[in-house]
Amino acid sequence: MDDKVGSQAPGDARAVEELIAEQRRRIHEYVGLREQQASGPGTGEVPEQDAAGMPPCEAKELFDAMPVPGLLIEPVLAADGTLDFLYAGQNAACRRYAAAVAPEWESWSQPWPGRARLFDLFPSMENSRVPRLLADAYRTGRPQGPVSGEWFVHAPNGPVVRISNEVRAARCGGHLLLTWERGHRETLTRAAQRMAQVCWAEWNLGDSAVLGSYGMQQVLGLGPVAPVPGLPDLAAMTDPGDRGTLYEVLTDVIVRGRSAECELTLTRVPARIVRFSAEPVRLQGGPVWGVRGVIMDITRGRRSRERAQHAEQEAHSERERTRGLTDVAVTLRDAVVPRFANELAPLGLDTAAVYCPDPEAAGVGGDWFKARVLPSGRALLAIGDARGHGLEAVTLMAKLRYALAGLAYTDEPVEKLTAWLNHVACDDGPESTATAIVARFHPATSLLRWVCAGHPRPVLVRGGSARLLSYPPDGPGLPLGVVPGATYTATETTLSPGDVVLMYTDGLVERRGSDLDTDMARLLRVAERLTRGGITPGHDGLERYGQAVAQDMAGAHQTDDATLLLVRRLRVPTSPPGGPEH
Repeated sequence: MDDKVGSQAPGDARAVEELIAEQRRRIHEYVGLREQQASGPGTGEVPEQDAAGMPPCEAKELFDAMPVPGLLIEPVLAADGTLDFLYAGQNAACRRYAAAVAPEWESWSQPWPGRARLFDLFPSMENSRVPRLLADAYRTGRPQGPVSGEWFVHAPNGPVVRISNEVRAARCGGHLLLTWERGHRETLTRAAQRMAQVCWAEWNLGDSAVLGSYGMQQVLGLGPVAPVPGLPDLAAMTDPGDRGTLYEVLTDVIVRGRSAECELTLTRVPARIVRFSAEPVRLQGGPVWGVRGVIMDITRGRRSRERAQHAEQEAHSERERTRGLTDVAVTLRDAVVPRFANELAPLGLDTAAVYCPDPEAAGVGGDWFKARVLPSGRALLAIGDARGHGLEAVTLMAKLRYALAGLAYTDEPVEKLTAWLNHVACDDGPESTATAIVARFHPATSLLRWVCAGHPRPVLVRGGSARLLSYPPDGPGLPLGVVPGATYTATETTLSPGDVVLMYTDGLVERRGSDLDTDMARLLRVAERLTRGGITPGHDGLERYGQAVAQDMAGAHQTDDATLLLVRRLRVPTSPPGGPEH
């Protein structure tokens, strides 16, 4: 059979009409051939002798032959016009139903128990929709239902059984027939279709008849009373870009006789996307007589998937951008904070530095330090922490570090150096804040003069014990970049041979949800404990001590970058360089 039918392009809605018309021609040819083989269409006439020999059918036998459970009800009309209902009998399907749901209920045991009041047998049924259903069937003479029927039966010393059915009532001579189907199948089916936004239809290709399910208009975006669309109507509702796909699916089903599915965009307002799944309906040996299809509204899922894909693309782009910025920040940090060199040994100082990056941070932080010999023969010692993470923090860190390196050559006191550094941070913008310790060490007097700009206090380790160095009487200075023109006060500490000063950033001690005083006390305990047995001489020994302190403090609870600068006083030079200390 030629798969290509019709003269219209697949993207044209009329192509579906031609496809159906060609299949209708095949169906008529098949029917005509079968009628010729059967010597003409049947008349539906019954031979006279067969009709005369028809056996009589008893009413009870007919009642028992019904496939659905049923009760025979006798209506009783009182003088005041009120109705009551007597239970007269039940069919075999009802007894099977009773055995399945309420085997302990004795009222089901006798199929024809005689006249008994219905609501005396089933008291809870009187509060359901059944009485109204029976009354309407009696008074109108027309079948009623289905309606949702809910009641319960309670056998003596037995369980309470909930009865939940779709109930119908109809007149049967002078009686009423109450029938039901278990479990609200129609109600559940409609609810499932509504919740899943799915419908079904069967299109007859011989006469263009269409049988559609509940909710089809809603799924397709049609009005509530709109007729169920035929396949050509469905093609006309489809976006032109998807009509070729629909045509190929219908060709698979109608011409090739196999199931197929596709996704279609319907040009309604607003537009919606549906999944169309179809299969052929055919008699064995004959052509395809119809198309059975299921249509599901997948607009919400598709839109959610598109939003998720867009978000994933945005996240990927952001990750790539962050990775690029991090690479730049790492490179910049490595450039401005190179590997530490112990260049202060001629001044009688051992120095070492330990840097521990935040393992969960998206980028590098703004920690920095400086330790170098100045032309005056003194030593510049500083540590700081620029606000935030990433390229901006590293950029601010670089500005402050290089500014301090240049300003220190003026040989001005550390109070003034810190004030100038504050100007640099203030000029950088309102978000450019940082903390710092700026110190100058004079080897001739072993004097360490230091200024705190909102930074944690240094720790002095002496003789196996550790303590925090004291702030000046007016307290620590403000962080850099907060208030232009802020002034700072220096504190003086005299170092003895063997003293170790620990300068560090807050990432070494601060823990989320912990008290700062508790964290500082822990640092003192760790610093003391690790000095037992002494700190190994030389730069390497001091560095190992610093790494041990950092590792003990960080553990699994580190929440920020941590930098530790260690300074150990070795000896007093015999010919100290430089003039008097500022």
